[in-house]
Amino acid sequence: MAAGRTNWRNLIMVISLAILVAVEIFGVALATGWAIAGMFELGQIVSYVLMAIFSGFAAYGQMVFMRRVLKVERLRHPG
Repeated sequence: MAAGRTNWRNLIMVISLAILVAVEIFGVALATGWAIAGMFELGQIVSYVLMAIFSGFAAYGQMVFMRRVLKVERLRHPG
């Protein structure tokens, strides 16, 4: 069992940051897939495939970002 109390201020900040970054990065991923398919007139199915591929990259980027944030932020008070 980990010693110490939860640092609620940092925990709320990390959760808020995760939501903000996830919305932005997935918005960019979906818009990029839609724009590339529209620009080259690739069709609706290819548009969805591109959105899925870019969303996979976005999910990986979000995971890496959150790992780094959790390494830096103190979520527990010592003691």
